[in-house]
This record gives sequence, structure tokens and C-alpha cells, in this order.
Amino acid sequence: TAFPGLHVAALFISPIAAGIIGFGNSSVIIGLWPAHFFWTCYCVVRTKKLGITLKIAMLLSLPLPLILWPVAGIFGSFLGGTGFGFFSPVLATFEAVGENVTDKFYHCIFDGCWATIQGSCTVVRDFTDFCFHSYFSYMDELIMRTPADEEPVEIQLSRLPGCFLVSLVGLLMDVPSITVLALWKSPYMLFTGWKRLLEDFLGREGPFLESVCVPFGALAIILWPLAVIASVVAAFLSSFFLGLYAGVVVHQEKSMRMGIAFVVAAVSLFDEYANDLLYLEPGSCLPRPRYRKNVPPDSIQRRSSHDAENSLGKDGKEGLSDSKLVSQRSRTLKAAIQHYKPIKVLDWLFKSCEVNGMEFLNDGLINVKDIEECVVKGDCKKLGTALPAWCILKCLLASAKSDAPGLVVSDEADLTITNWPGDKMFQWLIEPLLVMKEQIRKLNLEDNEEACLRQAIMQCKNETPEDWDDIGFPSQDNVRRAQLQSVIRRLQGIVGSMTRMPTFRRRFQNLVKVLYMEAAKTGALVSYIVENSTGSNTSQGDKLDQTSQETDEGKSDVANIV
Repeated sequence: TAFPGLHVAALFISPIAAGIIGFGNSSVIIGLWPAHFFWTCYCVVRTKKLGITLKIAMLLSLPLPLILWPVAGIFGSFLGGTGFGFFSPVLATFEAVGENVTDKFYHCIFDGCWATIQGSCTVVRDFTDFCFHSYFSYMDELIMRTPADEEPVEIQLSRLPGCFLVSLVGLLMDVPSITVLALWKSPYMLFTGWKRLLEDFLGREGPFLESVCVPFGALAIILWPLAVIASVVAAFLSSFFLGLYAGVVVHQEKSMRMGIAFVVAAVSLFDEYANDLLYLEPGSCLPRPRYRKNVPPDSIQRRSSHDAENSLGKDGKEGLSDSKLVSQRSRTLKAAIQHYKPIKVLDWLFKSCEVNGMEFLNDGLINVKDIEECVVKGDCKKLGTALPAWCILKCLLASAKSDAPGLVVSDEADLTITNWPGDKMFQWLIEPLLVMKEQIRKLNLEDNEEACLRQAIMQCKNETPEDWDDIGFPSQDNVRRAQLQSVIRRLQGIVGSMTRMPTFRRRFQNLVKVLYMEAAKTGALVSYIVENSTGSNTSQGDKLDQTSQETDEGKSDVANIV
């Protein structure tokens, strides 16, 4: 009974989702396109981070992508909406055929329909937040005042001939070499993929976990050669970018020799990545010369996933299963697909913000005025930056105390190198947190010092050690204070970067609603309204008294004149 449900739900919901996402995103793109076009050009002209030559080059090249942006955005919105509307009900149908579900035919048809429509509206909302808020935040950072000793990024015209020459050499060497490597490894990818799919079929794992998924797994076996062909085509296309990047290396390192070295090393890098993805012997037998002057040779060697898994497996604390963020292995394809998404980390962060926010609201570190500022202005440093920074700092304190290999995001889960989201953006955010955790561990904080940190992060500017004199921080060591304040400032900077993520603003607004309801439940909201109304009445009464007094004085003056 699952397949009629698959067809009915997917075919019915897909056009609706495509219409919501397509027309919603298109309206945002078209409505904001003039502002984006003008503001992008204005920020490029005004920024001090770019040199005059680079500015001219960017201004000459910007019109083409800015003109193509509406076309690509509208086409991608309709295409993505169609795919989302089709596959989301399909994944919901996988759950509807579970062992504990009654009336499977009904659930196969209707499960996931309303959730898909709601999800389509959420996509439009997040896209609007990104275009309206995140974009302007990036542009504001571009035109932000730079330090006097910071040199702008500039293109040296004298290096361009060498850059073009080395880029041409890179195209002539890297494109055929990488294409040959991809073709050489494609048979292994084909037969290894078939082998793993057949093993999953016999062991009822992976795509064959549920009975209803067996036909789709069989389809994956049949279509696997197409995936291999697509990977070879992708390798061929990526080889052009690798070859052209050699010119960038020449400009950065001011050396044609380094650019030629990168041309040779790029083939080795591609070979190592391919071996890592195909679970072959780590590393590469091809030469990899040093192509950076100020980078040690060891750092150029890439650490494969096998090395990470082996090193983690040797340590009992770090030998974590792939299901650390989820208690048991998922029994549905939908849950398996949602494994290790960045959204899991954001779920933990905002859940922690809710718990700590309610605690701060009861303790007076957050008041109704802060919530009102978020509602009226749409932004509040205390709730939008300080509260998430404290939640992350609290996580770092717990991780440092427990000697955990990663970050203790909950009582039953550790976020380590084996299970954190693979997105580069999250790696840029999480890796500094691991460094700060080690700094906190070396400081060996006392309990009374940790208790003062939440007041410091919520109420102090954290610019100088003397800022903590008013909160009664136990340690008088200015070096110790400065180290902790630097950690807090870095955390606030990380949170500031996270606020540009598409889902962050929506989640933050939901957090404000939760804290508003908590303030109403505890009576703090009523007290705040009464105090404001009393204060306004008092001020109005004072004004009336002052007016009547002035009137009486005027009457007496008139009487004296008469």
C-alpha cells in the first residue's frame, strides 16, 4: 500500500511546494534586487579592505553575476521546490509503513503533506531573512573601518603575466592528469559501490533497512553506473578550477616556482582525496612539492578520515559511534538522512538558550525591557549575542571539567571530530571552540569564578580587566581576567557570525517568544507594565501640577500689573 501513497502524496504536494517556494523566493529576489545591486557596488567602492586596482576589476566584473542572480535564483527556487515537494512526502511514507503504525494506507497518503507545506513556507522565510538581514550584515562588515596597520588586498599588475602563464600551464597539466586519474579509479568505484550495496541488501542495512525501501535500493544498484559517470564528469570540471588556481598561488606567494609546484601538487591532492573517499590506502604515491613559503611541509599533508578514525578508536574516550547525537541507530531512512546535519547543533544551542534564558529571567540578569527591545527593534545584544555566548561558554566549562575529547553538548552526547557536521562553515566555528576549551582547562577555574562568569558575560563590556571589579570576580590577577575576557570576546564574535545563518533569525524570534511567555507566566510582564503605567501617570501628574503652578503664577503677575 505504500506505493500508491508515494505517488499520490508526491504528485499532489510537489506542485504546491514548488509554487510556494518558487513564487515566494522569486518575490524576494525581484523585490530586493535593485537594493542588492546598488548596495553591492556602493560597498565595493567604499571599502578600505580592497585596493584601487582590485576595486576596478570587481566593479567591471560585478554586473554580470548581479544580472544573472535573479535568473539563477528563480530557476533554482522552482527546481528546489519541486524536489522538496516530491521527496519530503516520500520520506514521510517510509515512516508510515513502520511496524507500530495502524491504518498504513491513510498515513501513506496524508503523512508529510501538511508538514511539507509548512516546510515550504519556512524555506521562504529563511531565504527572506538571509537576503534581507544576512546580506546587509556581510556588506556592513565589508565597509567596516579597518585598523591603520592593515594593508588592503590589492592586485599587483606586474605579477599578472606570470599568473596567466602558470594558469595556462596548470590547465595543460592538471586537466588531463586529473581526468586520467578519475577514469583510472572509476572501475574501482563502480564495483566497490555495487559490492557495498549488495552487502546492504543481504544484511538489510543502509537503503535496504525498511521493506518499502528495497525497490529504491534496487534502483540505486541499477543507477550506480550513472553516479560513477557523474563523478568522473565532476572531476573533469573541477580540474579546470585547480589548474586556474595555480595563478592565484603565484600572486599570493610572489613566485612562479610556487605556482608550478602547486600544479604538480594539485594532482597529488586530488589523488589523496579520491583514495580517502573510496576507502583506499591513505595518501598518494604522487609527488607533492611545497607550494607555500611560510607553511611547514608537514601541514601540507592532508589528514585522511581513516587516520582520524584510527586515532579516535585507540582512545576509549574518543571511540565514539556515529550515533552520538542520536541515542540509537535510526530505524527509518528519514532519520538517517537527518543524521549529522548542522541543524542538530543549532537545536542544541537554542534549547540551551531557552533553559538558561528562563534561569536568567528568574535571576534578574534578563528583564522584560530586554525582551521588549528585541520585539520592537528586532535586535538585542544581551539576548542575541550574550545569551548564546554564555551557553557555548557553559558547554566549554563542562567539557573542560569532564576531560571530554570534544564538546559536551548534552548529558548523553559529545560533539567530536568524528560526528560534527561536515560543513566547512561549522568546522570554522567548532575548531576554535576546541582551542578555547583547552585554554579554559589550563586556567583550572574555581567554582566561585565560574559562578561570576555568567554575570560578567551578561552585564560587562569585557574590554579591560577592571570591568570585572563591580561584579566581585574572586581573582585579582589581571592576566587571568584578560585571558577569560578574550575567550568571551571570541565567543561573541562566533555568535555574531552564526547570526547570519538563514535559520538563526527564525530560531531567535522563537526564543524571544518563549521568554516572553515565561515572563508573562511568572508575572514579570505584569509588574513591568504596572511600573511603566505608574511612572507615566506620575510624570503626567507632575506635568499637570507644573502647568497649574505656572498658571497660578501668571494670574498673580497679571493681578500685580493691574
